[in-house]
Amino acid sequence: MSQPGTDLWTLGVIVGLTVITLITRSFFFLSSREWQLPHWAQRGLQYAPIAALSAVIVPEVVMTQGQLITSWQDARLFGAAAGAAFYFVRRGQGQAVLGTIVVGMAVYLPLHLGLGW
Repeated sequence: MSQPGTDLWTLGVIVGLTVITLITRSFFFLSSREWQLPHWAQRGLQYAPIAALSAVIVPEVVMTQGQLITSWQDARLFGAAAGAAFYFVRRGQGQAVLGTIVVGMAVYLPLHLGLGW
């Protein structure tokens, strides 16, 4: 029967994973020549922030406690629609993402707090 706490094997794994992480992430700094990503990878990375934000936001907008929203009286739906509309109108202009958040919250908060949706 083992005692609670951290044993030598666990410490070895933590140290080993730390070393591997440091080595693999420092290859970019240790190289003597300039390293560039391929064009397709650079283009793909442009979409990473919006993809991550969508992965967090979309389930929250369309689901409640693991179930799809069944009523149209949900403030999240109207806030998301207003934010998306603002983004598509202002796309390509400055501060489109910040404006999307502000407009979405400006629609969501009165509906949620005022009407209790």
